[in-house]
Amino acid sequence: MKSGHDAVRQLRYLPAVGSAYGVEVLDFAALRAMDPERRRVRPQRPDFHVLALIGAGTGAHEADFHGYELEEGSAVWIRPGMVHRWRDVDACDGPLILFRPGFLPPGCTAAEAATPAGWHLDRQRLTLALLAAEHLRREHDAAVGHPALASPGLLSHLLAALLLRTLPATSTTSTTSTTSTTSTTSTTPTAPDGPVDVFRGYRAAVEEHFAEWHQVGDYARALGYDVRTLTRATRAAAGIGAKALLDQRVLLEAKRLLAHTDLTVGACARRLGFSDTGNFTTFFRRLAGTPPAAWRAGETL
Repeated sequence: MKSGHDAVRQLRYLPAVGSAYGVEVLDFAALRAMDPERRRVRPQRPDFHVLALIGAGTGAHEADFHGYELEEGSAVWIRPGMVHRWRDVDACDGPLILFRPGFLPPGCTAAEAATPAGWHLDRQRLTLALLAAEHLRREHDAAVGHPALASPGLLSHLLAALLLRTLPATSTTSTTSTTSTTSTTSTTPTAPDGPVDVFRGYRAAVEEHFAEWHQVGDYARALGYDVRTLTRATRAAAGIGAKALLDQRVLLEAKRLLAHTDLTVGACARRLGFSDTGNFTTFFRRLAGTPPAAWRAGETL
């Protein structure tokens, strides 16, 4: 992607008329019909979730600088704020589930952090996932066609079932173990809410303040936990420590700014809360392995 030329399109959640339930079920054919200008191949940044299953066909997708080849059995989970593009889905067939962040079942919080943007399902798991998506679609259509039958709670539970059926094994294991741990640690003085709630609060705070607060201690003080509690909860949910998660979030935003804007390196540094460009360059080089200017040049070739 060339900086300054592929402007990122911001996508807001705008459900179809009669579909204001926090979730909507489409498919790739509908996506192509709604997008005759092929804007889908350009960078876009939704403020909602998109879960896609490839039931047939091949294609390509890109999310936050990672490319994914699509084929039968491919699964894609685009989270709010991700910069992504459907590089080629002209021959893809399968469901697209759009849903608001608040509609995501709480038990899937850990899985959201641990799951990549793209992975693959074997044939048996794909068959079951497509059945789960079809069940969700039928209930959604019933809610739209007959509002008296509408049940957001039911739709949320069906979405949770679909996610649990679709997620990679490691993410499902993480969700199960974290959920079960909650009951055994709920009386711990340092984490009365349990690790899932601690992690959820930390990640939300990071998303809000990553451009201001670069130390885990800042979040610990704001949330009322100690640093070790945040680190344990984050490691249990995401597989990395609290500082690593924070640094990766800052690095990701730095890459987005470098790739998709014409801001100077110094301006990017200031946007991300670095008072000194040299400190930002050191931070970027340590995590990305190359200085920001060189990384940008490589992205724009």
